[in-house]
Amino acid sequence: MKVILISMPDVAPIIIHESAFHLPNHGIASIGGNIDSKHEVYLIDLIRKRRSIKKYLTRVINKIKPDLIFLSAMTWQYVTCIKIAHLIKELRPEVKIVIGGYHATLMHEEIAGSREAQWIDFMIRGEGEEAGRRLVNAMAGTDDLDDIAGLSHKKNGKFVHNLRAENLDLATLKLPIRDSRRLTWGYHIINAKIELLETSRGCTRSCNFCSMKHMYGRTFRTYPISRVLEDLDDIYFKRKVRWVFITDDNMVLNPGRVMELCDAIIARGYRKLNLVVQADCISMAQNEEMVKKMARAGFRSVVLGIENGSKKNLSVAGKGDIVAASRKAIENCHKYGMMVIGGLIFGFPEDDAESIRENYEFFKSIEADAAYCQIITPYPKTGIRQQLLDADLITNKDNVKKYNGLWANVRTKFLSSDELQYQFWYQRQVVLGWWNPPAAARRRGRIWTSIWRFLFKPFLKFRYRRIMKNYGWEGRYRREVERWERMNSFSDLEGY
Repeated sequence: MKVILISMPDVAPIIIHESAFHLPNHGIASIGGNIDSKHEVYLIDLIRKRRSIKKYLTRVINKIKPDLIFLSAMTWQYVTCIKIAHLIKELRPEVKIVIGGYHATLMHEEIAGSREAQWIDFMIRGEGEEAGRRLVNAMAGTDDLDDIAGLSHKKNGKFVHNLRAENLDLATLKLPIRDSRRLTWGYHIINAKIELLETSRGCTRSCNFCSMKHMYGRTFRTYPISRVLEDLDDIYFKRKVRWVFITDDNMVLNPGRVMELCDAIIARGYRKLNLVVQADCISMAQNEEMVKKMARAGFRSVVLGIENGSKKNLSVAGKGDIVAASRKAIENCHKYGMMVIGGLIFGFPEDDAESIRENYEFFKSIEADAAYCQIITPYPKTGIRQQLLDADLITNKDNVKKYNGLWANVRTKFLSSDELQYQFWYQRQVVLGWWNPPAAARRRGRIWTSIWRFLFKPFLKFRYRRIMKNYGWEGRYRREVERWERMNSFSDLEGY
């Protein structure tokens, strides 16, 4: 069987400009790496082909002539996913199309009854490695579709949903694909090459805005440390890459294991290794020795889920009071030279213009190095969605293309969606202003931070001064919104 796995081109500039970093999709790489070796497998990350999607796919599909194509999409990428499925069916009607990922897992019943089901042959719910492997074998005649847990397939034109699969034993998984079977290349963070690494799956925290529990339940599973090192060796020695983003939802839930892993990485003697990780504030605040060891092992940046400076809003989000923990976590990270990217969420029911400003001021006061700002998003099947529905605060229930954290799909008790959207943007400009790279970033990235400080930032300041003179805040904001609207509109996919 010839198989292609494709990730979507949609991007969201939540931290920095969307062209500043392009990451490979770890999900399709892992599924592809676990398909039996007797099949031909190829990967395509369309984030690297945003300007010529139709032309590129037409050329590659006509050349390879695949039997099966996997499409992976998050909720806000689903509209593009369906357009691409339609395009593929026109290019090669006999090809079978599989969709997977969070949206397919959460919304499989709704998708099965939808108009776009005509372009889809299979859905994989939950983890895809074993179901994907067995599906390829079933298409080759060596397995049975009815026996594959986690698979949805068609009988007499209608979807049948097999039983949900059990969570996988991560120790059994093979390494993800990073070799020439990956047809796209050029993955980067600023000016450095980057790869992805997974050391665990799942999270046991109770955040009600997250859809993770629908993928794995409230579980936390880890790869054997030997397997993590094997994966890291592949990145470091074979791919010659020094920046690694760890995809785990919350790697630090088990501090003892983190310290054991750090000891193993330190013993390996990697030079100039730069690890980026996502973590919760409580674990990073309460375990200073763990943070210290992470820094020794090469952890350079951490994305912290700060979320909000309001205890009331944190309660609504199911986070508990983590304000003090946020401060301590940042203090620990800075003590050992780690850069902190703080995650903030806006748009809670009680938010008004003043509280949005106060949240940005809180963020500034805790001295995180960069902000990861989002508007609360009512993702399907999450607890926060039901809360907001009950309060009649969701203003966009169906256009999931805007479910990427950038757009206001809700209102508050005091702000309409349009007002919330504007205040989210405006208060950030006023309170946070232009980004000033912290000392740690300047030390480790002298070239790119210097380019930003002495070339790009002065140019942009000059440009925006002119825009402000001619259009004011409202005019500048409208121009930004127009750019966001264009960002994930792919002209060559129009009509599908």
